[in-house]
Amino acid sequence: MESLKHECGVAMVRLLKPLEYFQEKYGTWTKGLDELYLLMEKQHNRGQEGAGMACVKMDAEPGGDYMYRERALGSSAIKEIFSKIHTDLNTTFSSIRNDVSLIKQQCPFAGEIYMGHLRYSTTGKSGLSYVHPFMRRNNWKARNLCLCGNFNMTNVQEIFEHIVKDGQHPRAYSDTFILLEQIGHRLDMESRRLYQEGEEKGLRGQDITRYIEDNIDIANVLRSSSQLWDGGFVICGTTGSGEMFVFRDPWGIRPAFWYRDEEQIVVASERPVIQTTLFCDCDRVNELKPGQALIVNRRGEMRFEQILEPKEKMSCSFERIYFSRGSDAEIYNERKNLGRSLVAPILKAIDGDIDHTVFSFIPNTAEAAFYGMIEGFNDYLNSEKARSIVSLGNNATPEMIKEILSRRVRSEKVAWKDIKLRTFIAEGTTKNELAAHVYDITYGSLKPYSDNLVIIDDSIVRGTTLKESIIRILDRLCPKKIIIVSSSPQVRYPDYYGIDMSHMDEFIAFRAAIEMLKEQGNERLIKSVYAKCKAQQNLPKEEVVNYVREIYEPFSQEEISRKMAVMLRSQDVRAEVAIVYQTLEGLHEACPNHKGDWYFSGHYPTPGGNARVNRAFIDYVEQNY
Repeated sequence: MESLKHECGVAMVRLLKPLEYFQEKYGTWTKGLDELYLLMEKQHNRGQEGAGMACVKMDAEPGGDYMYRERALGSSAIKEIFSKIHTDLNTTFSSIRNDVSLIKQQCPFAGEIYMGHLRYSTTGKSGLSYVHPFMRRNNWKARNLCLCGNFNMTNVQEIFEHIVKDGQHPRAYSDTFILLEQIGHRLDMESRRLYQEGEEKGLRGQDITRYIEDNIDIANVLRSSSQLWDGGFVICGTTGSGEMFVFRDPWGIRPAFWYRDEEQIVVASERPVIQTTLFCDCDRVNELKPGQALIVNRRGEMRFEQILEPKEKMSCSFERIYFSRGSDAEIYNERKNLGRSLVAPILKAIDGDIDHTVFSFIPNTAEAAFYGMIEGFNDYLNSEKARSIVSLGNNATPEMIKEILSRRVRSEKVAWKDIKLRTFIAEGTTKNELAAHVYDITYGSLKPYSDNLVIIDDSIVRGTTLKESIIRILDRLCPKKIIIVSSSPQVRYPDYYGIDMSHMDEFIAFRAAIEMLKEQGNERLIKSVYAKCKAQQNLPKEEVVNYVREIYEPFSQEEISRKMAVMLRSQDVRAEVAIVYQTLEGLHEACPNHKGDWYFSGHYPTPGGNARVNRAFIDYVEQNY
């Protein structure tokens, strides 16, 4: 598929033992730092535009800093950040590296709380200033805030206007800056409340400071900050005094997992990342519940607070299909099931001719679905063999049975991806003739003009790569027919919770539906939907209906797929081209615990999603983007 950008990946490590403990047990105090590196590197798939990390020292003396941050841009940002930290350790601090008491005083990244972030921008804003974590400084340790997250808010304007009305002046108009200021302001209010409470108890000086740090209620801060939030989010934060939190949206749209043992608490966006880094079993890694916050106070005591009332769980199905690492046991099986469920429509597309069909996949994320598809066809073929043998009855001979049993599902590695060429093109060269060579093929892998080629991908979104590269290069093998199979349903609607799809005409399914409406002389439906969307512009988001769904209602999925095949087949392609899509029913059967399907169905889990998709359709009609 075309590479979709996804916002983002998070990781946190909270050490529950002093650094001296790790130096004595493991021979190094850097265990937390090293684990953060692994957690980030193993989530590299989630963000390659930039990365950042932060560290908090729990017991820094007055006059010394206690919050540190390092950020970098580009796909090698993780390596750059940790190389710099370790270079400093091996040069500036080499003489005291094993003296933990001095290291804690002098080395910036010798602390107890570590936070990491990998960024993919979905807003079009780039540069180091937009790379997480974000920091908000103050002279009081408890009022310092470091924040990062995997999130996208649909109602930034509403939140912005609310905090401006409260008297704040955000430095930038972006959801990250606004959330930092909003949470930071509430943290200030919580600190002020405790200061007054401490004064009433007769506390002064450092005693009142310790009282604030020991009693600050992060749950109260999050509750008062998040009442207006509409979107998918996992927000990670830490204060300068050592309060740590991870907070997930009430629909469970964005993923978050945690692990705890006697030495540490670890958080990441993906389960297998924690399993691999810490060598722990799957059942030791837990999913944070929707609307819930994991909170760790400065004493290392962990608790869970229900910050927002949980809604119907709508965790993102695209996480399962494409973004998350396929090494997760559940995700691997779900992807296989997606491929297995496509046997019937593929059989229809090849007219049941398995013997003259080669099966393959587009590298690399579709590989698990390919294995499931092959298993499904093996099961089907075994049933066919059994029926054929039974039908022979008493006339069966060893030769006849051998001939029946010799039938095989033919699979080949047909397509290869040239990673270096893809990187070169991404760095600024966008010529179609170069993009066409991102993929290569295995010559001789099928019989020219005789074999069909079935090739599965995880999704078909824009269709650009298919038309400009994949179909044309597959056609060089001279197949009789090319069947492109998508293990996900047709992507028809933008995402507003963290994936870079925002314009309607990005989607080949939408373009196909619009073209068919025009061919049928039904442009009045386009105008009708536009009028309905315009009429809702000033309504509260809670009252907005997704009328864009009406664009697809006149057509079946198969009709749209046929039109897409015509649109994606260049004139110089000789083979017949067909497209087979997963159904919504097949998706939910394969991924029963992840119902978030708004990309395919238009059923947005939050009111802000409906408001944004209507706006996107208005922009499409008015060409205002």
